[in-house]
Amino acid sequence: MSETASPAMYARLGAEALGTFVLVLGGCGTAVFAANFPDAETNTVGVGFLGVALAFGLTVVVGAFALGPISGGHFNPAVTLGLAAAGRFSWSDVGGYVVAQVIGGVLGSSVLALIALGGPSGYFAAAQESGFAANGFGEHSPDGFGLGSAILTETVLTAVFLFVILGTTARIAAPGFAPLAIGLSLTLIHLVSIPVTNTSVNPARSIATAIYAGGWAWGQLWVFLVFPVLGAVLAGAAYRPMFSRVLTE
Repeated sequence: MSETASPAMYARLGAEALGTFVLVLGGCGTAVFAANFPDAETNTVGVGFLGVALAFGLTVVVGAFALGPISGGHFNPAVTLGLAAAGRFSWSDVGGYVVAQVIGGVLGSSVLALIALGGPSGYFAAAQESGFAANGFGEHSPDGFGLGSAILTETVLTAVFLFVILGTTARIAAPGFAPLAIGLSLTLIHLVSIPVTNTSVNPARSIATAIYAGGWAWGQLWVFLVFPVLGAVLAGAAYRPMFSRVLTE
């Protein structure tokens, strides 16, 4: 997930859009269609929270391996801003990356909505009623956690995610293993935070699902825009001062 300078900007933006599309399609699609299959009461073959966490981690692993060489494999506005804060990505490219990521995420959730519309009678409405994998707090938290818990969770876990990304893509890191470590860290983050906020740590993912979740999701979206970015930027700004001696030796 480091910056790559050689591919043309259009290719980099296309890779970011495609990677975020796959992230939403795979991770949120698992949450919408497979988490409680066939329903929350019987759920004999549903994948549950563990399956959703693995789905998000796997999409990052495959996306980073496939598209990382082109764009750096951010797929997340918070990651892009955090890398820029750490001096590992050009601030001039941040806007284009964020727009591409949001577009890719919205395309991913739109495909999920079209699939749901083709389901059994009332399936799409039921998916919306259950939140369409959107992020929330209070009565819209999977386990009823409040605003303070949501803010702390999204800030701290996004910061942890950025530290993993920065560490595994550093010059002195073992080459070739970054996508695996980053994907596993995202799986772990989801295992911790799905019950709290349904896990954002990614504003593009939150925007994409809020579109189809209804008015409440738009009302709470600010939390999942502001605090993942805050956590990422804090981690990015802190990383070099904390580890500058190791990085330069």
